[in-house]
Amino acid sequence: MDQAVAMKQDMDLSPYRVFDDKQWSRLRADTPMTLSASEVTQLQGLNDPMSMDQVEKIYLPLSRLLAFYAESTFGLHRATQKFLNAKGGKIPFIIGVAGSVSVGKSTTSRVLRELLARWPASPKVDLITTDGFLHPNLVLEQEGLMGKKGFPESFDRPRLLKFLSDIKAGKRYVKAPVYSHFYYDVMPGHTVTVDKPDILIVEGLNVLQTRELPKDGRAVPFVSDFFDFSVYIDADEQLLEDWYVERFMRLRETAFRDPSSYFHRYSRIDDAEALETALRIWREINLLNLRENILPTRPRADLILTKDRSHRIAKVALRKV
Repeated sequence: MDQAVAMKQDMDLSPYRVFDDKQWSRLRADTPMTLSASEVTQLQGLNDPMSMDQVEKIYLPLSRLLAFYAESTFGLHRATQKFLNAKGGKIPFIIGVAGSVSVGKSTTSRVLRELLARWPASPKVDLITTDGFLHPNLVLEQEGLMGKKGFPESFDRPRLLKFLSDIKAGKRYVKAPVYSHFYYDVMPGHTVTVDKPDILIVEGLNVLQTRELPKDGRAVPFVSDFFDFSVYIDADEQLLEDWYVERFMRLRETAFRDPSSYFHRYSRIDDAEALETALRIWREINLLNLRENILPTRPRADLILTKDRSHRIAKVALRKV
């Protein structure tokens, strides 16, 4: 079969519609820009630049799309309650954001939170990262899992599922644990409270991860079962490695210099040893996690944002309805 014909057939069978940044930007329509340049600068993460141009071309159209999805979902919930003759409050619209270490999940999630909160209806939008649901270092050390921190088995999955179940049930004052990247551990006694948001963004490495289904047909919930929409942020492996190493080397000159930092020891080694250390951590832990657990979940996302070397979104893939 001719290669061009085969590629066209593959595209026809793809569950996604693919847009370049110019095509996607046209879908903004009349969605107003509600963030200032200084606010966008404050929202970007270390080594993850975000420009006004990217917000206008990529995130404003996405905000418009999410508005349609959210309103449709709220309408479906109202119709279901009417059918069941049941009373109940509004069920939160939950958005999952997944992707590799160093791909920019946090920046994307923060930008989305600010844009969604500025819709005309002024919805209450909360953001939770799944890092807080990691097992504490003490538990990981006891279980021999410190070298697999960030892998699915390093998370307290039952606690995360309970949290999401309570949120979807409309419960008030639901608490989530807090993680510190400075101390590289869950903070004992520290929590954040989520109180009946209209929209909740859940950001994490493995939020689209599935698990082996039991053969007896018992219900086994996935984290993504609670999502109404999901986003996967994608980039080439080599870019991810480069960005991770760049961030590691920058942190050596900033946060790692604090003696209280878990990684303080890396600020006292020379550049060559630091580079070797960063590459080892990336290849032995983060790249392995990406290949085994994170990347395989990409086809489960409703939307895939693909970055180029400059961190710009070069391609958007939207799942066909």
